[in-house]
Amino acid sequence: MGLYIETLILYVVLFFTGSIGSGTLPEGFSISNELWRIFTYSIPALALIWYLLLKAKKNREWGIKPGKNDLISCIITFPCLFITGFTVSLVSSFIGGTEAEITLYSPTTALGWALLCISCIAAAYLEESFFRFYIISRREDLKLSATYALVFSTALFSICHLYEGPWGFLNAALSGAFLGFIFLRYRAIHGISLAHAMYNITVYVINANAGYS
Repeated sequence: MGLYIETLILYVVLFFTGSIGSGTLPEGFSISNELWRIFTYSIPALALIWYLLLKAKKNREWGIKPGKNDLISCIITFPCLFITGFTVSLVSSFIGGTEAEITLYSPTTALGWALLCISCIAAAYLEESFFRFYIISRREDLKLSATYALVFSTALFSICHLYEGPWGFLNAALSGAFLGFIFLRYRAIHGISLAHAMYNITVYVINANAGYS
């Protein structure tokens, strides 16, 4: 029970009061705001998650050291995330429905893009470290089978994307289930984290190009 409480406290603190409850978003990409978010939220949150992970010695068998499985999982995961996101977006454009009021602001300078890439990598590592590594690798302590750990991880991941609307929730559910499956299959955190970051960066690139068209 104690580990469940720890997990839920981390979930609320890191993914609600941290990312969603951070204040009013600026009208446009802001280098200062992005730096603030990286150094006051992403890095401290990552440090906390990895501190808790490394305390459990048995977690070291879950691919902490980068290796071949990371490359394989990254190559598999990135196109699947892209196809899933593209398909959900395409279907939503035909079916319609309630849309979340979210505007992605892409950078307009090389420095801004470099900072955005760092921010996307940090955010992806944070989400994968918690939703996949922290939850799934500790499934025995949580007394969950692999299937139930995957469902639990995916449910929490999807819920914190509710602010993106129903289609964003669906995309998170499908992507989260796939990311969890790949993590269970290859036991490699770095590959799926990089694929997740590359997908997020690609969304910003597509958004920037759409703005120029």
